[in-house]
Amino acid sequence: MARFTLPRDLYHGKGSLEILRTLQGSRAMLCIGGGSLKRFGFVDKVVGYLKEAGMEVELFEGIEPDPSVETVMRGADAMLKFQPDWIIAMGGGSPIDAAKAMWVKYEYPETTFEDMVKVFGLPKLRQKARFVAIPSTSGTATEVTAFAVITDYQKGIKYPMADFEITPDIAIVDSELAETMPKKLVAHTGMDAMTHAVEAYVSTANCNYTDGLALHAIKMIQNDLVDSYNGDMEKRSNMHDAQCLAGMAFSNALLGIVHSMAHKTGAIFEDCGAHIIHGAANAMYLPKVIAYNAKNPEAAKRYDAIAKHMGISGATVEESVRNLIAHLREMNDQLNIPQCISRYGADSFPCEQGFVPENIFLERLPSIAANAIADACTGSNPRTPNQEEMEKLLKCCYYDLDVDF
Repeated sequence: MARFTLPRDLYHGKGSLEILRTLQGSRAMLCIGGGSLKRFGFVDKVVGYLKEAGMEVELFEGIEPDPSVETVMRGADAMLKFQPDWIIAMGGGSPIDAAKAMWVKYEYPETTFEDMVKVFGLPKLRQKARFVAIPSTSGTATEVTAFAVITDYQKGIKYPMADFEITPDIAIVDSELAETMPKKLVAHTGMDAMTHAVEAYVSTANCNYTDGLALHAIKMIQNDLVDSYNGDMEKRSNMHDAQCLAGMAFSNALLGIVHSMAHKTGAIFEDCGAHIIHGAANAMYLPKVIAYNAKNPEAAKRYDAIAKHMGISGATVEESVRNLIAHLREMNDQLNIPQCISRYGADSFPCEQGFVPENIFLERLPSIAANAIADACTGSNPRTPNQEEMEKLLKCCYYDLDVDF
């Protein structure tokens, strides 16, 4: 038996924020990140709609990119004081992910962070509040997923939470919010969405219910991402839908080791001034992981099906896999994303993200590899790497080497 779970309601299209005025409740806490949503008027709009619904509204703001355990605990404390019956999270993946974790801690104050990251081990939610997610970026799709990612900066590790209990009750996918994204964010979130769709399609947990969503999302992203990056707002709107479709797929089919590796390399170099943004990590690692996974004949057939759907298939399965890898690398070039960790922050990519020194990378490689293997996403990858293989794969991602094992 398998399960397919999505939010109870999903509202989409420009102006869909208005549905907030129909919610029934007494108190709503609105969780956001930085000030951009305020500057563009979206916070005032949401607060206004909630007040029209007769609710008292409190704001919890300042949720950082790659939210920390500490931020989650602060937010949960604020919820315990305010006692909301609606939690509204608006922004990129970080505020929504953080609010999901706050929700768990709010409903079960005795729960520890270690309890939260036990895969599919959360207690039953909705005893105190229901959850609305409103994405402002087009990539994480956390508004429709059973996942959240929280960073323990003391350990330098991102931990995925995974449980259908944290699937939002309502998702509002209003493309007007996505029009405000800066170019770099369009690139990162777009390739995050592509990775979600590709990994969902080749996951060992794929099924008939997820395959169509994944393939359609892949085709939309292929057609629309680069033009969205270059300022086409119609394509930007399409991408907001495409990333949501990819999220529906991967929330139910799960992911693979591209995400395992991204989770374990994102924050591990913070102490030397380098932070590998999640979407950029996925973009760099995806071609290498495809080459690695394609040694599994069943996975190779699935990559061939993706290539056919994209119109780039070859005369053989092997040629289709090579074409798919080449196409994804070309997209990275068009989106100004480097092809490997050693170039991250060193050439065309903005240098404020920092450069990952080779000696530090090699020193930490064994622990990064071990943590990636232990990540929740590894279990549904079509090929299971051992320690030696994961270290080799990470080296290929650092130096941009061919994967031949």
